[in-house]
Amino acid sequence: MELIVFGLVVVYAGGVWKFLNGFSRTNFQRSLLNRLSLALLWPALFITSKSYRQNFRKALKG
Repeated sequence: MELIVFGLVVVYAGGVWKFLNGFSRTNFQRSLLNRLSLALLWPALFITSKSYRQNFRKALKG
């Protein structure tokens, strides 16, 4: 169980890190608040928004 939680935390943190590093390749507004909120909420937004999924993939390409 602890290994699963650790794995989820690693995947989440990796997603945040990769998204923040590739944020300049997205179509999102370049404000600090926007960057942080979109990065921290990435799992929920990725599931619910087609537009966010497309921009998330752009951010991960690098």
